[in-house]
Amino acid sequence: MPASVTVTYQVWSTPEQMALASARLFAERVESAVACRGISRIALSGGSTPQATFKLLADPAGPFLATVPWDKLQLFWVDERTVPPDNPQSNYGVCRDLLLTKVPIPEGNVFRMEGELEPEEAAARYESTLRNVMKLEGAESPAFDLVVLGMGPDGHTASLFPHTKALDEVGRLVVANEVPQMKTWRITLTWPVINQGSEVVFEMEGKGKTDILAEVLTGKRDPERLPSQLIRPRNGKLLFLLDQDAAAKLPAAGELFTTPDGSYRVGRLEV
Repeated sequence: MPASVTVTYQVWSTPEQMALASARLFAERVESAVACRGISRIALSGGSTPQATFKLLADPAGPFLATVPWDKLQLFWVDERTVPPDNPQSNYGVCRDLLLTKVPIPEGNVFRMEGELEPEEAAARYESTLRNVMKLEGAESPAFDLVVLGMGPDGHTASLFPHTKALDEVGRLVVANEVPQMKTWRITLTWPVINQGSEVVFEMEGKGKTDILAEVLTGKRDPERLPSQLIRPRNGKLLFLLDQDAAAKLPAAGELFTTPDGSYRVGRLEV
């Protein structure tokens, strides 16, 4: 059995409060890394949940646009669909439209997966990008300051889908993953790379996530069927930002915290 991981879950009253907590976590991780070593590296996911966070980070009336050191941030992606960047399904494209065109991040600091290429070529090129930008040698793996994840109703995360070959990959940084159940291919970081992150966070909201979240965290371990169970950060800590609906079937979160962004309760599990 793998080493145990302490799961901390913050349960916010509303999705809006959760999105603000996500934006603040993003900003804090950037600022902390820049203060420590002059640069921050964050890996983003797609889906609908991060979109509210992107909007908050780019809001001229909000607290983040003027305070985040955008020029010292390098952005990467956890996964990508096999579509061009202008396709509405592109994870990068959504982030570009909602965030990147509205904040002063240098174009050279944005490293997208090239979904318009053949999947294997795109994966190989992205692995080369990671190695070159981060100056990795041999078996070295990236260590992102923050990795932001979602979870699908089938228990997938990144583009690590149930019963797909990418679940068995432990040597490469990035792979092309055929997803027969969706009749498509995806490009994705491998789970060992995700687990090297200094902070790894799942962000989930809504009743559609209630059952799968409870099964992943409190059910039988079966990562072939529930790939999100492969996410066990090397540092032994895993964070979940949730709204009340998503957390409804988890053990009740007890400790109450009040912040200017709203109030939230905290629960913990050893998994």
